[in-house]
Amino acid sequence: MAETLEDLLHAIRACQTCAAHLPLGPRPVLHVSRTARLLIASQAPGTRVHETGQSFNDASGDRLRGWMGVDRATFYDSSRIALVPMGLCYPGRLPKGGDCPPRPECAPQWRARIMAQMPALELTLVVGSYAQLHILGKGKVSARCLDFRHYLPRYFPLPHPSWRTGAWERRTPQFGTDVLPALRACVRAVLDGRPVPDIAPLA
Repeated sequence: MAETLEDLLHAIRACQTCAAHLPLGPRPVLHVSRTARLLIASQAPGTRVHETGQSFNDASGDRLRGWMGVDRATFYDSSRIALVPMGLCYPGRLPKGGDCPPRPECAPQWRARIMAQMPALELTLVVGSYAQLHILGKGKVSARCLDFRHYLPRYFPLPHPSWRTGAWERRTPQFGTDVLPALRACVRAVLDGRPVPDIAPLA
């Protein structure tokens, strides 16, 4: 019998694969549906996401929603937008600060099964270095973001929307003048049920 989305989510919530390595214990966080047309593939939950069970429920989420040009209600409408990080649980902190990478066991165990349950996807926002490494292979995040046309219509690479990205944005005006308008056009089209548009280069 084919696996259902409900069966899969039940299995994910019961997962103990990485339990010994998770300082706050397992709490998988993802938002999926069979009707979602847009997927946000990110890195791993932070502490606030772990506490609330809601992806991007922090300042980085505010920044990402601003980039996309959507409000919270739209962002968390899982019938339209799916949110699936590479690591589904909070991985802990690095000794010198910052969150640990997503647990390496997670994406190989669950990602293909999750993707099989989302047949309506048209566009994936590939957010941050770990998501880009898994989905797109090796490469520099900043270069990929500025060369986003190369990955359309299936993918749209973005930096992780942490506070550290603010300095990079200020040094990279093309992100605001070229990348963000294209991102918003693609998001708007997909959420409206239209194809990903063909984004012409700047004149």
